[in-house]
Amino acid sequence: MHKAGQIIIPNETLQLIRAQTDQEAPPGIRALADAARACHGESVRAVLFYGSCLRTGDVHDGLADLYLLVDDYRSAFKGRTLAFFNQLLPPNVFYLEVPFQGHLLRAKYAVLTLDDFNKGVGGWFHSYLWGRFSQQCGLIYSQNEIIAEQVHKALAAAVLTFFTKTLPQLDSGFTARDLWSTGLSLSYRSELRPEDADGAGRLFDRDPEYYQKLTDAILVAGTFDVSVNSDVTPICYQVDITPGDRRLNWIGWRVRFLQGKVLSVLRLLKGLFTFKGGVDYILWKIERHSGVRVEVDPSLKRIPPLAIVVIFWRLFRQGAFR
Repeated sequence: MHKAGQIIIPNETLQLIRAQTDQEAPPGIRALADAARACHGESVRAVLFYGSCLRTGDVHDGLADLYLLVDDYRSAFKGRTLAFFNQLLPPNVFYLEVPFQGHLLRAKYAVLTLDDFNKGVGGWFHSYLWGRFSQQCGLIYSQNEIIAEQVHKALAAAVLTFFTKTLPQLDSGFTARDLWSTGLSLSYRSELRPEDADGAGRLFDRDPEYYQKLTDAILVAGTFDVSVNSDVTPICYQVDITPGDRRLNWIGWRVRFLQGKVLSVLRLLKGLFTFKGGVDYILWKIERHSGVRVEVDPSLKRIPPLAIVVIFWRLFRQGAFR
């Protein structure tokens, strides 16, 4: 067992996460990670790769998702304004294009201090970080082995937090797929990401062996008060949670749903100042996750603050923020 803050991490959980995150990344992703690191110099402690491009393995069609973990916001940015906004409402998100072997690779990368990352996966009320990084990801770069171990423990803490917040939402008897699909669906609903439970379940189905092993490593180790029936297929778990605790957990998720929508809008607005073509990015992001499309006159795009007011009013009227 290892301790990350106050959380006990089973050894097998860390081993699974180390093996999964340390797999070789595609050369194109490494090129994007190197370019992102070059923008922030020696402040970068680690780079994580996650999201749809990781799951599909296709880095040429789509937008790769990277996280840069830095030592300090002031050292990561040349200007104090970006450092201030990154500290006020982390993370800052940036757009990146890199020519690579005859292709133009694209990525969006977020910047977060390693300290904030540790707080986010283990202590933040909202699921923004622990919902994301309980899933599979890749550790593309780490400054040294000590930093790599800190990141591995943080990723394990994200899974444990995810389990803690999800278990009270499950029936008394459940499978690993039930756990992951329920938790991911709840996390999606806490942002501008209205994917349904079936969509979250399909994420589990992309690598059921990994998620099953990870579930067993945590639940069988006795980290939570869960009994395991391994004589059936799929393995079934039993949890005994009081009605009062279930109700408090239910209230917590309802608060996250509201909080998450507000934070998502604020982060999108902040993206105007960090994302090249910020208005177009916001429209693309909302259309991708809500299915609502808004046409914007080019003259309006030249005045981003006014454009955003008009766009968000139109999107609200069309039901983009469910």
